[in-house]
Amino acid sequence: MKISLRTKLALSFLTVIIISGFFTTFAGLYLIENTIVKQAQDKVRVDLNSAREIYEQKIKDVKEIIRLTATRVLLFETLRGGNIPAVRRQLEKVRKEEALDILTVTDTDGRVILRLRNPKIVGDDQSNDKLLKKVFLEKKEYASTMIIAKEELLKEGEDLAQRAHIKYIPTPKARFRPETEETAGMMIKAGAPIFARDGEFIGIIYGGKLLNQDYTIVDKIKDTVFQGIKYKGKDIGTATIFQDDLRIATNVLKEDGTSAIGTRIAQEVYEQVIIKGKPWIERAFVVNDWYITAYEPIKDISGKIIGILYVGMLEKRFTDLKKEVTFIFTGVTLVGIIFVLAISYFLAGQILNPIENLIRASRELGQGNLEYRIKNIPKDEIGKLAETFNFMADSLKTRDEKLKETTKEQLMRSEKLASIGRLAAGVAHEINNPLTGILTFSHLLLKKKSSDDPEREKLETIINETTRCRAIVKGLLDFARQTKPEKKFADLNEIIEYSLSLVERHASFHDIKMIRELSPSLPRARVDVNQIQQVFMNIIINAQEAMPEGGTLTIKSSITENGFIEIRFIDTGCGVPEENMDKLFDPFFTTKHEGKGTGLGLAVSYGIIEGHQGNIEIQSKLNKGTTVIIRLPF
Repeated sequence: MKISLRTKLALSFLTVIIISGFFTTFAGLYLIENTIVKQAQDKVRVDLNSAREIYEQKIKDVKEIIRLTATRVLLFETLRGGNIPAVRRQLEKVRKEEALDILTVTDTDGRVILRLRNPKIVGDDQSNDKLLKKVFLEKKEYASTMIIAKEELLKEGEDLAQRAHIKYIPTPKARFRPETEETAGMMIKAGAPIFARDGEFIGIIYGGKLLNQDYTIVDKIKDTVFQGIKYKGKDIGTATIFQDDLRIATNVLKEDGTSAIGTRIAQEVYEQVIIKGKPWIERAFVVNDWYITAYEPIKDISGKIIGILYVGMLEKRFTDLKKEVTFIFTGVTLVGIIFVLAISYFLAGQILNPIENLIRASRELGQGNLEYRIKNIPKDEIGKLAETFNFMADSLKTRDEKLKETTKEQLMRSEKLASIGRLAAGVAHEINNPLTGILTFSHLLLKKKSSDDPEREKLETIINETTRCRAIVKGLLDFARQTKPEKKFADLNEIIEYSLSLVERHASFHDIKMIRELSPSLPRARVDVNQIQQVFMNIIINAQEAMPEGGTLTIKSSITENGFIEIRFIDTGCGVPEENMDKLFDPFFTTKHEGKGTGLGLAVSYGIIEGHQGNIEIQSKLNKGTTVIIRLPF
């Protein structure tokens, strides 16, 4: 299906606005998720600190009540006198005024002599109680949160044991436990020594408040920290006191609106807080909803973790905020899409005509009309593009003309070399036979002459010149034969090194410095090793002959951008006059002195490189040196 440029532009703008809208929405959600929610987590962390202060203040209050009660003058005088009924009357008043669940007095051995809640049960030993043991040993007041077994609660009063008894209520994500109920209680307990006026230790008084199903602390936390704010009918903030993993005091509600007493904590929170002893400040599933929560362990007097203090904020408030922001961002994006569609169609109409001119010009250029140029160029970016197109067309025309000229020269050279080759082959065969006869009979005559015969020198001249003629004939045959290369994969660097090893020890190369700049990453090329070596040797010897007084020969190998291996032979010799450059590959053309060369070396080299689908190029400046460049495919 063909899509118009106008539609493509509209779709491009549309894509941009959709992507921008997506990233803007994502950024907004990210901002909420990582900033607002993080602030909520920071707040709930501060709220936990506030809750801890309220909880610890309650412990301090109970401790202070017990300490002050222990220092009453009337108490220790009456107690020392053994008037238990009088002591009971004093302490009962204290217990009711301070709303204590238990208030009990022991003697110096830790045996109960007065139990306010249950006066009938006395005489039991409390000296092994962890908290009271510290009071006995250090003779100072202590307070802490303690687990009270059912048996101890029954001693203080059956109603306390009933408050502590809580059946487990299953909820999603709750930690699994085989038990079905809890009978022990968790209590804020304090104890203080009782001293007579003369400093004699005469007993201990201890008391406490049972936390099970007592909402005083958690409601104070909710009202103080969260100020009782609600969101969609639910408290935005809640607080809970856990006994191990069990909610024993909470203002979290179940679906039916009743207290969540008896529900238990999630497994992952239990492992973090109870098992590892670390705070949990993260989202968590609380009974029937998700909250941004903070939990920290509650420890007894010995440092053992026995429960958890929790505060949490309803997560739904923040998820609803995210939804609202998403809706707003999506609405803005949709409005932007509609607006951009209208603008894009308008803009498309403004730029379509210059684009069509470019398309028309490109089509003309593609069909070979290198003369076509764009006219009426606008003064904007598209105008710059049109100018660039015209520049490209000029460059293509210039390159096309040069390419045609180069191709014409190469064809003419190839045809010329081929014609000369065919002629040379015929001439060489005709000349070679008589030369063989001349050389044979000259050697026979030479053998018959004595060393002092005056004719001997003339015969030697005939032999030398005939031998040179044979060399020329052999070159003609090599040039004319154009043997098909026997190609195999080979390392051109190795061929270069081998060629240099054949000549660099020769006396004629002693004053020539050889510099190798061979690429170690050169790929292997498919070549006729003997033919390529012949080319390299010819070029190296030519370079030496161009530097009779010595000089430098640099050989470089590399890979070109268009996928050829390039070998450069750079000498510092006499160079080639500019008028001779076009004749260098012509057979029998030479710049050497008479008798020093046949003029066939470069012509033969040209044929070999061309037979390998490569090319050979010569660059030279008179009295500065010559560079021979060979390019071969790989």
